Amino acid sequence: MIGCHLGRFFQVTVAGGSYQDGSSATIQGAPAGLAIFENEIYADLLLRKPGADELSSPRKEPDLPIIYSGINAADTVENAFNKNLTNGTPICILIPNLDRHFIHIKQYQDTNRTPRPGHASYASFAKYGPSDDAIGAGFFSGRYTNTLVAAGSIAKKILKKCGVEIFAYIKEAASVSCGEVDYEVARKRNESFKKMRADYDPFYQEIYVKKRIHPDMRFLEKARVFAEIEKEIDAIRAKTPEFKANEIISKYDVHPVLNCPDIQAAEEMVQAVNKITVTGDSSGGIVEVVATGIPAGLGEPVFDKLDAELGRMLGIGAVKAVEVGAGMGVKDMTGYQCNDKIHSENGVVKFDSNNAGGITGGLATGQNIVVRLAVKPTPTIDKKQNTIDKYTLENKELGAITRRDPTIVARIWPVAECYTAMVLLDHLYLHYGYEKMKELTSR
Repeated sequence: MIGCHLGRFFQVTVAGGSYQDGSSATIQGAPAGLAIFENEIYADLLLRKPGADELSSPRKEPDLPIIYSGINAADTVENAFNKNLTNGTPICILIPNLDRHFIHIKQYQDTNRTPRPGHASYASFAKYGPSDDAIGAGFFSGRYTNTLVAAGSIAKKILKKCGVEIFAYIKEAASVSCGEVDYEVARKRNESFKKMRADYDPFYQEIYVKKRIHPDMRFLEKARVFAEIEKEIDAIRAKTPEFKANEIISKYDVHPVLNCPDIQAAEEMVQAVNKITVTGDSSGGIVEVVATGIPAGLGEPVFDKLDAELGRMLGIGAVKAVEVGAGMGVKDMTGYQCNDKIHSENGVVKFDSNNAGGITGGLATGQNIVVRLAVKPTPTIDKKQNTIDKYTLENKELGAITRRDPTIVARIWPVAECYTAMVLLDHLYLHYGYEKMKELTSR
Protein backbone atom coordinates (compact mmCIF):
# COMPACT_ATOMS: atom_id res chain seq x y z
CA MET A 1 0.00 0.00 0.00
CA ILE A 2 1.38 3.38 -1.00
CA GLY A 3 -0.18 6.77 -0.40
CA CYS A 4 0.37 6.74 3.38
CA HIS A 5 3.07 9.42 3.36
CA LEU A 6 2.84 13.24 3.46
CA GLY A 7 5.37 16.05 3.22
CA ARG A 8 8.87 16.87 2.01
CA PHE A 9 10.60 18.57 4.93
CA PHE A 10 8.13 17.67 7.67
CA GLN A 11 7.35 14.11 6.64
CA VAL A 12 4.70 11.84 8.12
CA THR A 13 4.17 8.14 7.39
CA VAL A 14 1.20 6.37 8.96
CA ALA A 15 0.29 2.71 9.37
CA GLY A 16 -2.18 0.45 11.16
CA GLY A 17 -5.81 -0.56 11.07
CA SER A 18 -9.05 -0.41 13.00
CA TYR A 19 -8.71 -3.92 14.45
CA GLN A 20 -4.99 -4.55 13.98
CA ASP A 21 -2.73 -4.32 17.03
CA GLY A 22 -2.72 -0.57 16.66
CA SER A 23 -1.58 2.30 14.48
CA SER A 24 1.55 4.40 14.19
CA ALA A 25 2.83 7.72 12.93
CA THR A 26 6.48 8.19 11.99
CA ILE A 27 7.59 11.81 11.77
CA GLN A 28 10.76 13.08 10.10
CA GLY A 29 11.82 16.71 10.18
CA ALA A 30 11.07 17.68 13.76
CA PRO A 31 13.99 19.81 15.00
CA ALA A 32 16.31 18.57 17.71
CA GLY A 33 15.87 20.03 21.19
CA LEU A 34 12.05 20.01 21.20
CA ALA A 35 10.28 18.81 24.33
CA ILE A 36 7.37 16.53 23.43
CA PHE A 37 5.35 14.53 25.90
CA GLU A 38 2.72 11.82 25.58
CA ASN A 39 0.17 13.68 27.68
CA GLU A 40 0.33 16.62 25.24
CA ILE A 41 -0.26 14.33 22.27
CA TYR A 42 -3.08 12.58 24.10
CA ALA A 43 -4.67 15.95 24.89
CA ASP A 44 -5.27 16.26 21.13
CA LEU A 45 -6.11 12.59 20.60
CA LEU A 46 -8.86 12.61 23.22
CA LEU A 47 -10.69 15.25 21.17
CA ARG A 48 -11.34 12.82 18.30
CA LYS A 49 -11.65 9.52 20.12
CA PRO A 50 -15.04 7.77 20.22
CA GLY A 51 -17.29 7.28 23.20
CA ALA A 52 -16.63 10.67 24.76
CA ASP A 53 -20.13 12.12 24.36
CA GLU A 54 -23.63 11.47 23.08
CA LEU A 55 -22.67 12.22 19.48
CA SER A 56 -19.96 9.58 19.10
CA SER A 57 -19.70 5.83 18.67
CA PRO A 58 -19.83 3.78 21.89
CA ARG A 59 -16.46 2.23 21.05
CA LYS A 60 -14.31 2.61 24.18
CA GLU A 61 -10.89 3.00 22.57
CA PRO A 62 -8.79 5.34 24.78
CA ASP A 63 -6.20 6.18 22.05
CA LEU A 64 -3.23 6.36 24.41
CA PRO A 65 0.06 7.13 22.60
CA ILE A 66 3.57 5.81 23.23
CA ILE A 67 6.56 7.77 21.94
CA TYR A 68 8.74 4.90 20.72
CA SER A 69 11.70 6.71 19.16
CA GLY A 70 13.17 10.11 18.38
CA ILE A 71 13.84 11.44 21.89
CA ASN A 72 16.82 11.12 24.20
CA ALA A 73 16.31 8.51 26.92
CA ALA A 74 18.85 10.27 29.15
CA ASP A 75 21.16 13.29 29.15
CA THR A 76 23.71 12.71 26.41
CA VAL A 77 26.42 13.91 28.78
CA GLU A 78 26.11 14.60 32.47
CA ASN A 79 24.01 17.72 33.18
CA ALA A 80 23.34 18.30 29.46
CA PHE A 81 19.64 18.66 30.34
CA ASN A 82 18.55 17.19 27.00
CA LYS A 83 16.79 14.13 28.38
CA ASN A 84 13.35 13.64 26.77
CA LEU A 85 14.19 16.21 24.08
CA THR A 86 13.98 15.33 20.39
CA ASN A 87 17.33 14.43 18.86
CA GLY A 88 16.55 15.03 15.19
CA THR A 89 15.98 11.36 14.32
CA PRO A 90 12.56 10.05 13.20
CA ILE A 91 9.88 10.16 15.90
CA CYS A 92 7.67 7.10 16.00
CA ILE A 93 4.39 7.26 17.92
CA LEU A 94 2.50 4.03 18.59
CA ILE A 95 -1.21 3.96 19.43
CA PRO A 96 -2.18 0.44 20.52
CA ASN A 97 -5.76 -0.77 20.07
CA LEU A 98 -7.04 -1.43 23.57
CA ASP A 99 -10.71 -2.08 22.82
CA ARG A 100 -10.39 -4.97 20.39
CA HIS A 101 -12.72 -7.82 21.34
CA PHE A 102 -13.83 -10.89 19.42
CA ILE A 103 -17.52 -10.06 19.77
CA HIS A 104 -16.95 -6.93 17.69
CA ILE A 105 -14.75 -8.74 15.18
CA LYS A 106 -17.45 -11.41 14.83
CA GLN A 107 -20.01 -8.74 13.97
CA TYR A 108 -17.85 -7.67 11.05
CA GLN A 109 -17.14 -11.26 10.00
CA ASP A 110 -20.87 -11.91 9.84
CA THR A 111 -21.48 -8.95 7.52
CA ASN A 112 -18.24 -8.52 5.55
CA ARG A 113 -19.55 -10.39 2.50
CA THR A 114 -22.01 -7.52 2.04
CA PRO A 115 -20.19 -4.16 1.64
CA ARG A 116 -21.64 -1.29 3.64
CA PRO A 117 -22.93 1.43 1.28
CA GLY A 118 -20.97 4.65 1.68
CA HIS A 119 -17.91 2.82 3.01
CA ALA A 120 -14.78 1.76 1.10
CA SER A 121 -15.80 -1.89 1.62
CA TYR A 122 -16.43 -2.76 -2.03
CA ALA A 123 -13.66 -0.64 -3.58
CA SER A 124 -11.00 -1.93 -1.15
CA PHE A 125 -12.07 -5.53 -1.84
CA ALA A 126 -11.79 -4.85 -5.57
CA LYS A 127 -8.27 -3.50 -5.04
CA TYR A 128 -6.80 -5.86 -2.43
CA GLY A 129 -8.87 -9.00 -2.92
CA PRO A 130 -9.96 -11.52 -0.26
CA SER A 131 -7.11 -10.52 2.10
CA ASP A 132 -8.37 -6.95 2.27
CA ASP A 133 -8.45 -5.86 5.93
CA ALA A 134 -12.23 -5.61 6.14
CA ILE A 135 -12.58 -5.94 9.91
CA GLY A 136 -13.84 -2.55 11.01
CA ALA A 137 -12.87 -1.19 7.57
CA GLY A 138 -9.17 -1.64 8.43
CA PHE A 139 -7.09 1.27 7.21
CA PHE A 140 -10.17 2.84 5.62
CA SER A 141 -11.80 3.28 9.01
CA GLY A 142 -11.89 6.74 10.51
CA ARG A 143 -9.81 5.19 13.28
CA TYR A 144 -6.62 5.80 11.28
CA THR A 145 -7.08 9.55 11.76
CA ASN A 146 -5.57 9.17 15.23
CA THR A 147 -2.21 8.96 13.43
CA LEU A 148 -2.82 12.33 11.76
CA VAL A 149 -3.69 13.88 15.10
CA ALA A 150 -0.60 12.43 16.78
CA ALA A 151 1.72 13.79 14.08
CA GLY A 152 -0.17 17.06 13.74
CA SER A 153 0.02 17.65 17.48
CA ILE A 154 3.81 17.88 17.13
CA ALA A 155 3.48 20.10 14.05
CA LYS A 156 1.23 22.50 15.98
CA LYS A 157 3.77 22.75 18.78
CA ILE A 158 6.56 23.62 16.34
CA LEU A 159 4.38 26.14 14.50
CA LYS A 160 3.39 27.88 17.72
CA LYS A 161 7.06 28.50 18.47
CA CYS A 162 7.21 30.15 15.03
CA GLY A 163 4.24 32.41 15.78
CA VAL A 164 1.67 30.37 13.84
CA GLU A 165 -1.49 29.16 15.56
CA ILE A 166 -4.22 26.92 14.18
CA PHE A 167 -7.68 26.28 15.55
CA ALA A 168 -10.78 24.58 14.19
CA TYR A 169 -14.41 24.38 15.15
CA ILE A 170 -17.76 23.06 13.98
CA LYS A 171 -19.35 25.57 11.64
CA GLU A 172 -22.41 23.51 10.84
CA ALA A 173 -24.03 20.22 11.89
CA ALA A 174 -27.25 18.62 10.62
CA SER A 175 -27.91 21.77 8.54
CA VAL A 176 -27.73 24.06 11.60
CA SER A 177 -25.08 26.76 11.12
CA CYS A 178 -23.44 29.04 13.67
CA GLY A 179 -23.24 31.94 11.21
CA GLU A 180 -20.48 34.55 11.31
CA VAL A 181 -17.78 34.00 13.93
CA ASP A 182 -15.33 36.35 15.67
CA TYR A 183 -12.08 34.44 15.23
CA GLU A 184 -10.56 35.66 18.47
CA VAL A 185 -13.62 34.41 20.36
CA ALA A 186 -13.41 31.13 18.43
CA ARG A 187 -9.72 30.73 19.27
CA LYS A 188 -10.27 31.32 22.99
CA ARG A 189 -13.25 28.96 23.12
CA ASN A 190 -11.27 26.36 21.20
CA GLU A 191 -8.59 26.48 23.91
CA SER A 192 -11.20 26.40 26.66
CA PHE A 193 -13.00 23.46 25.04
CA LYS A 194 -9.73 21.50 24.95
CA LYS A 195 -9.09 22.23 28.62
CA MET A 196 -12.61 21.16 29.52
CA ARG A 197 -12.25 17.89 27.65
CA ALA A 198 -8.93 17.10 29.38
CA ASP A 199 -10.40 17.97 32.77
CA TYR A 200 -13.36 15.66 32.15
CA ASP A 201 -11.46 12.85 30.44
CA PRO A 202 -10.97 10.01 32.96
CA PHE A 203 -8.00 8.55 31.07
CA TYR A 204 -6.14 11.86 31.05
CA GLN A 205 -6.68 12.17 34.79
CA GLU A 206 -6.00 8.52 35.63
CA ILE A 207 -3.01 7.95 33.34
CA TYR A 208 -1.19 11.27 33.16
CA VAL A 209 -2.28 13.39 36.11
CA LYS A 210 -1.72 10.41 38.43
CA LYS A 211 1.50 9.61 36.51
CA ARG A 212 0.78 5.96 35.78
CA ILE A 213 2.59 6.79 32.54
CA HIS A 214 5.43 9.29 32.71
CA PRO A 215 8.44 10.25 30.53
CA ASP A 216 11.01 8.38 32.64
CA MET A 217 9.47 4.99 31.87
CA ARG A 218 10.90 2.64 29.25
CA PHE A 219 8.71 1.32 26.44
CA LEU A 220 8.26 -2.10 28.04
CA GLU A 221 7.26 -0.49 31.33
CA LYS A 222 4.64 1.56 29.52
CA ALA A 223 3.45 -1.52 27.64
CA ARG A 224 2.93 -3.32 30.95
CA VAL A 225 0.77 -0.45 32.20
CA PHE A 226 -1.17 -0.49 28.93
CA ALA A 227 -1.94 -4.18 29.45
CA GLU A 228 -3.36 -3.25 32.86
CA ILE A 229 -5.34 -0.35 31.43
CA GLU A 230 -6.96 -2.61 28.82
CA LYS A 231 -8.54 -4.59 31.66
CA GLU A 232 -9.61 -1.40 33.45
CA ILE A 233 -11.23 0.51 30.59
CA ASP A 234 -14.77 0.22 31.95
CA ALA A 235 -13.65 1.04 35.50
CA ILE A 236 -11.71 4.10 34.32
CA ARG A 237 -14.58 5.29 32.11
CA ALA A 238 -16.88 4.97 35.13
CA LYS A 239 -14.86 7.76 36.75
CA THR A 240 -15.98 10.27 34.11
CA PRO A 241 -17.44 13.30 35.92
CA GLU A 242 -21.08 14.00 35.21
CA PHE A 243 -21.48 16.44 32.34
CA LYS A 244 -23.62 19.20 33.85
CA ALA A 245 -24.20 21.53 30.94
CA ASN A 246 -24.86 24.68 32.95
CA GLU A 247 -21.76 24.17 35.10
CA ILE A 248 -19.55 23.60 32.06
CA ILE A 249 -20.92 26.66 30.27
CA SER A 250 -20.44 28.76 33.39
CA LYS A 251 -16.90 27.55 34.13
CA TYR A 252 -15.43 27.11 30.65
CA ASP A 253 -17.70 29.28 28.47
CA VAL A 254 -18.11 26.44 25.95
CA HIS A 255 -20.78 23.96 24.93
CA PRO A 256 -20.28 20.63 26.76
CA VAL A 257 -20.55 18.47 23.63
CA LEU A 258 -19.73 20.41 20.46
CA ASN A 259 -16.72 22.63 19.81
CA CYS A 260 -18.71 25.48 18.30
CA PRO A 261 -18.02 29.06 19.47
CA ASP A 262 -21.75 29.88 19.33
CA ILE A 263 -23.08 28.00 22.36
CA GLN A 264 -26.75 28.46 21.44
CA ALA A 265 -26.14 27.27 17.89
CA ALA A 266 -24.18 24.29 19.27
CA GLU A 267 -27.18 23.22 21.35
CA GLU A 268 -29.45 23.54 18.31
CA MET A 269 -26.95 21.38 16.36
CA VAL A 270 -27.07 18.65 19.01
CA GLN A 271 -30.86 18.63 18.96
CA ALA A 272 -30.91 18.48 15.15
CA VAL A 273 -28.41 15.61 15.08
CA ASN A 274 -30.35 13.66 17.71
CA LYS A 275 -33.61 14.18 15.85
CA ILE A 276 -32.09 12.47 12.81
CA THR A 277 -30.34 9.78 14.85
CA VAL A 278 -33.53 8.46 16.45
CA THR A 279 -34.77 7.58 12.95
CA GLY A 280 -31.73 5.33 12.50
CA ASP A 281 -30.09 7.76 10.11
CA SER A 282 -27.02 10.03 10.38
CA SER A 283 -26.01 13.58 9.51
CA GLY A 284 -23.06 15.60 8.26
CA GLY A 285 -21.69 19.10 8.73
CA ILE A 286 -18.94 21.64 8.10
CA VAL A 287 -15.65 22.19 9.93
CA GLU A 288 -13.83 25.53 9.65
CA VAL A 289 -10.07 25.79 10.22
CA VAL A 290 -8.27 29.09 10.79
CA ALA A 291 -4.50 29.65 10.81
CA THR A 292 -3.04 32.91 12.12
CA GLY A 293 0.49 34.35 11.99
CA ILE A 294 1.19 33.08 8.47
CA PRO A 295 4.03 34.96 6.74
CA ALA A 296 3.19 36.52 3.37
CA GLY A 297 4.69 34.57 0.48
CA LEU A 298 4.40 31.14 2.09
CA GLY A 299 3.63 28.53 -0.55
CA GLU A 300 4.79 27.55 -4.02
CA PRO A 301 3.23 28.04 -7.47
CA VAL A 302 1.47 25.61 -9.82
CA PHE A 303 1.47 22.05 -8.43
CA ASP A 304 2.35 22.97 -4.84
CA LYS A 305 0.01 25.91 -4.35
CA LEU A 306 -0.81 26.34 -0.68
CA ASP A 307 -4.56 26.07 -1.27
CA ALA A 308 -4.03 22.96 -3.39
CA GLU A 309 -1.96 21.43 -0.61
CA LEU A 310 -4.70 22.16 1.91
CA GLY A 311 -7.12 20.54 -0.53
CA ARG A 312 -5.32 17.29 0.31
CA MET A 313 -7.55 17.22 3.39
CA LEU A 314 -9.92 15.32 1.13
CA GLY A 315 -7.70 12.49 2.35
CA ILE A 316 -9.43 12.68 5.73
CA GLY A 317 -12.11 9.99 5.85
CA ALA A 318 -15.66 11.38 5.40
CA VAL A 319 -14.46 14.73 3.97
CA LYS A 320 -16.03 15.22 0.54
CA ALA A 321 -15.20 18.86 -0.21
CA VAL A 322 -12.63 21.48 0.82
CA GLU A 323 -13.02 25.19 0.17
CA VAL A 324 -10.71 28.11 0.89
CA GLY A 325 -12.04 31.54 1.80
CA ALA A 326 -15.35 32.25 0.07
CA GLY A 327 -14.94 28.93 -1.73
CA MET A 328 -17.93 27.94 -3.85
CA GLY A 329 -19.51 31.29 -3.01
CA VAL A 330 -17.24 33.10 -5.48
CA LYS A 331 -19.45 31.91 -8.34
CA ASP A 332 -22.16 34.31 -7.18
CA MET A 333 -19.86 37.35 -6.84
CA THR A 334 -18.68 39.97 -9.29
CA GLY A 335 -14.97 40.64 -9.55
CA TYR A 336 -15.36 43.86 -7.60
CA GLN A 337 -17.16 42.00 -4.80
CA CYS A 338 -14.72 39.09 -4.75
CA ASN A 339 -11.44 41.02 -4.88
CA ASP A 340 -9.82 41.64 -1.49
CA LYS A 341 -8.90 45.29 -1.88
CA ILE A 342 -5.58 46.40 -0.38
CA HIS A 343 -4.42 49.50 1.48
CA SER A 344 -1.57 50.52 3.75
CA GLU A 345 -1.78 51.65 7.37
CA ASN A 346 1.40 53.04 8.92
CA GLY A 347 3.52 50.99 6.57
CA VAL A 348 1.54 47.78 7.15
CA VAL A 349 -0.37 46.07 4.32
CA LYS A 350 -4.07 45.64 5.10
CA PHE A 351 -6.91 43.96 3.22
CA ASP A 352 -10.55 45.10 3.21
CA SER A 353 -11.85 41.50 3.10
CA ASN A 354 -10.63 37.91 2.94
CA ASN A 355 -12.59 36.17 0.22
CA ALA A 356 -9.35 34.52 -0.90
CA GLY A 357 -8.99 32.83 2.49
CA GLY A 358 -5.49 34.25 2.91
CA ILE A 359 -4.11 32.68 -0.29
CA THR A 360 -3.69 34.12 -3.81
CA GLY A 361 -1.72 32.48 -6.59
CA GLY A 362 -1.02 29.64 -4.21
CA LEU A 363 0.90 31.98 -1.90
CA ALA A 364 -0.11 33.30 1.53
CA THR A 365 -1.08 36.97 1.66
CA GLY A 366 -0.30 37.29 5.36
CA GLN A 367 -3.98 37.27 6.30
CA ASN A 368 -5.63 34.49 8.28
CA ILE A 369 -5.88 31.29 6.27
CA VAL A 370 -9.48 30.07 6.35
CA VAL A 371 -10.45 26.59 5.15
CA ARG A 372 -13.76 24.73 5.39
CA LEU A 373 -14.38 21.00 5.09
CA ALA A 374 -17.68 19.37 4.17
CA VAL A 375 -18.14 16.19 6.20
CA LYS A 376 -20.56 13.57 4.91
CA PRO A 377 -23.06 11.72 7.14
CA THR A 378 -21.82 8.58 8.90
CA PRO A 379 -22.30 5.81 6.31
CA THR A 380 -23.08 3.12 8.92
CA ILE A 381 -26.76 3.62 9.69
CA ASP A 382 -29.58 1.67 11.30
CA LYS A 383 -31.63 1.40 8.14
CA LYS A 384 -31.90 -1.40 5.62
CA GLN A 385 -29.89 -0.70 2.46
CA ASN A 386 -29.38 -2.48 -0.83
CA THR A 387 -25.97 -4.05 -1.34
CA ILE A 388 -24.39 -7.18 -2.83
CA ASP A 389 -22.50 -10.29 -1.82
CA LYS A 390 -19.01 -9.26 -2.92
CA TYR A 391 -18.04 -12.88 -3.65
CA THR A 392 -21.12 -14.03 -5.63
CA LEU A 393 -22.44 -10.60 -6.75
CA GLU A 394 -25.93 -11.61 -5.58
CA ASN A 395 -28.17 -8.72 -4.55
CA LYS A 396 -28.55 -8.48 -0.78
CA GLU A 397 -30.09 -6.30 1.89
CA LEU A 398 -28.01 -4.95 4.78
CA GLY A 399 -28.98 -3.49 8.13
CA ALA A 400 -26.41 -1.92 10.48
CA ILE A 401 -25.39 -3.96 13.52
CA THR A 402 -22.05 -2.35 14.36
CA ARG A 403 -21.25 0.58 16.65
CA ARG A 404 -21.57 3.93 14.91
CA ASP A 405 -21.38 7.72 15.25
CA PRO A 406 -24.61 9.72 14.85
CA THR A 407 -22.39 12.32 13.12
CA ILE A 408 -18.67 12.42 12.32
CA VAL A 409 -18.30 16.20 12.20
CA ALA A 410 -17.89 16.33 15.99
CA ARG A 411 -14.72 14.21 15.69
CA ILE A 412 -13.30 15.59 12.43
CA TRP A 413 -12.38 19.09 13.60
CA PRO A 414 -9.25 18.06 15.60
CA VAL A 415 -8.11 15.99 12.61
CA ALA A 416 -8.50 18.98 10.29
CA GLU A 417 -6.64 21.18 12.76
CA CYS A 418 -3.69 18.78 12.87
CA TYR A 419 -3.67 18.06 9.12
CA THR A 420 -3.54 21.79 8.41
CA ALA A 421 -0.59 22.07 10.81
CA MET A 422 1.34 19.37 8.95
CA VAL A 423 0.82 21.07 5.58
CA LEU A 424 1.69 24.56 6.83
CA LEU A 425 4.79 23.39 8.72
CA ASP A 426 6.09 21.56 5.67
CA HIS A 427 5.73 24.76 3.66
CA LEU A 428 7.25 26.87 6.44
CA TYR A 429 10.45 24.82 6.24
CA LEU A 430 10.55 25.47 2.50
CA HIS A 431 9.73 29.15 2.95
CA TYR A 432 12.43 29.79 5.55
CA GLY A 433 14.95 27.89 3.44
CA TYR A 434 14.11 29.93 0.35
CA GLU A 435 14.26 33.22 2.28
CA LYS A 436 17.67 32.31 3.71
CA MET A 437 19.05 31.38 0.28
CA LYS A 438 17.66 34.61 -1.16
CA GLU A 439 19.45 36.52 1.60
CA LEU A 440 22.76 34.69 1.09
CA THR A 441 22.78 35.03 -2.69
CA SER A 442 21.83 38.72 -2.69
CA ARG A 443 24.80 39.80 -0.60
